Amino acid sequence: MNRLRFLFVFGLIAGLLALAAAPLGALAQSTATPAAAPAVYPAVDIVKRVGPAVVTVINEQTAPSGIGQAPSSGAVQPVGSGTGFIIDDQGHIVTNWHVVQGGEKFQVIFKDGSKHDAKLIGSDEISDLAVVQVSGKLPGTVSFGDSAALEAGQPVLAIGSPLGAFTNTVTEGIISALGRDFPQDQSQGPQVYTNLIQHDADINPGNSGGPLFDLNGNVIGVNTLGIPTDENGQPVQGLFFAIPSNTVKQITQQLIANGKIVYPFFGVSTQTVTADAAAQAGLSVDHGEYVVQVSSGGPAEKAGIKEGDVILAIDGQSIDADHSFAEVLFSHKPGDVISVDIQRGDKKMTVKLTLGERPQSS
Repeated sequence: MNRLRFLFVFGLIAGLLALAAAPLGALAQSTATPAAAPAVYPAVDIVKRVGPAVVTVINEQTAPSGIGQAPSSGAVQPVGSGTGFIIDDQGHIVTNWHVVQGGEKFQVIFKDGSKHDAKLIGSDEISDLAVVQVSGKLPGTVSFGDSAALEAGQPVLAIGSPLGAFTNTVTEGIISALGRDFPQDQSQGPQVYTNLIQHDADINPGNSGGPLFDLNGNVIGVNTLGIPTDENGQPVQGLFFAIPSNTVKQITQQLIANGKIVYPFFGVSTQTVTADAAAQAGLSVDHGEYVVQVSSGGPAEKAGIKEGDVILAIDGQSIDADHSFAEVLFSHKPGDVISVDIQRGDKKMTVKLTLGERPQSS
């Protein structure tokens, strides 16, 4: 036999001889397997608890007639899907506006695979949020957490239905940054994405409208955006964004109550001021909203606000990393008269402004 085989056989024989010579008690001790400590996986417990409340939302529309085809028969068929989550015992489900956009009928698929008809309660294209509702027995509900208390580096879990087929997929990551804004012209629509949560828990098409959880099992955001490539078409990784839960709560409460959102209109386009941006621009303040453009004839122009001003506070509430301009503004309604603290160069001043109603997008 070759040397390797010889060493194996020799080792086996030596082991058997050692066992034969060992006392019975020692043999018993050597063959006992110590009890392994149970593995602790917090995420497993969280997913078991909240996973049943995460659903797939199917958008159904009348099939269009193509060139040379017969007119549509009027039958509806699935044209897209996204994710949602059940927030109360009445069967209200939060998802994205772009998940339900143009839908004529809707279906919701629970984690167990059962399908249920759903009705649209309300949708809002500006916030990109919507609410649908199902009736009957529910598999579970989830609660909102406080997005104002989040910190960069905090672990998070995302659950959703990527590509519409891989339902209730779980991914994990951390909060990468807070307060991310996207200029409106980059959204290619009327959506206003401000104060977003940036994270690196993988999401893909079909995850839209799905929940982002903290490790207490609370929804701290709604997954909405991902950046797959840069401006030059080069692939990028780990850039995903969620609408913070405090904004989601405000919007969904109004959608459930009224079916629509009426926004106050300030009449400016702005960019968020950060310490870095302030240093680069030579601003005398390190927070607030920098006024890029003032709408002609709008509330801001009438109040005397000018391009280059920095909006610092509304009715005493500072505009900062914890309180975005959109969130503070949304706490008011059209017709309210508000006090606006602004910085103009080295001078601080306060003006009175009467909010209008935001025009509907065309």
